[in-house]
Amino acid sequence: GAMELQYQRGKIQEESMYYEQLKHSGELPIIGVNTFINPRTLDSNYVPPKIELARASKAEKDTQIRNLRMFQEQHAEQAGPSLRRLQRVAESGENLFTELMETVKVASLGQITQALYQVGGRYRRNM
Repeated sequence: GAMELQYQRGKIQEESMYYEQLKHSGELPIIGVNTFINPRTLDSNYVPPKIELARASKAEKDTQIRNLRMFQEQHAEQAGPSLRRLQRVAESGENLFTELMETVKVASLGQITQALYQVGGRYRRNM
């Protein structure tokens, strides 16, 4: 009955959430994760460095999308068979990296991601 009701899975998830809450609140100190404070930031004269964010302009975004479409059109004939080969490798448990190195020559990241989702599914966390 416990297996059918997924009792163990629920307990593991509860414990995992509890652990994450302790870690986040600092109640469970973990060196290098939630306990390090940079001593320079404690100085009253400390000014955090300005971090300039890089934003792509509309023209840059449009250029990238155009380049992607051109790439996909140029490799339309090779992409299908290459993606199917990648899916077969993923399903059989063989070395995915070697096949990925070949697939990226003719398929975009989006195409590869979709192909792998079709055979492996998508991770969804149960809450």
